Amino acid sequence: MTAMFWYDHDPSGWGWFAMSAGMVLFWALIITFGVLLFRALPRTGDTTTTAGTPPPRPEELLAERFARGEIDEDEFHRRLTVLRGRSGDGPRLSEG
Repeated sequence: MTAMFWYDHDPSGWGWFAMSAGMVLFWALIITFGVLLFRALPRTGDTTTTAGTPPPRPEELLAERFARGEIDEDEFHRRLTVLRGRSGDGPRLSEG
C-alpha cells in the first residue's frame, strides 16, 4: 500500500505560482466588479449636476432651448410667462 503515495501530493513550484496568480486574479476581478457596480448605481439626494455648481434655473433652460432654435420666439415668451406666473414675479431675463 505504501507504493501508492510516492509523490506526496504536494504541488510543485509551478503549482504554487499558478495557485497564487489565480488567487490574485480572482480578487482583482471581484474588486473591479464591486467598484464598477458602485459607480453605476444612482445616488439619491444628488441635486447638483457637477461638483459645486447648482442646477440651472427653469428660465435658463428655456433661454438655452430658444438659443438653440428648438422653440420659436412666441413659444419662448408664452412659456416664460407661464414660468413667471407659477413662481411668482421672479427675476426677469433681459429681453432684447
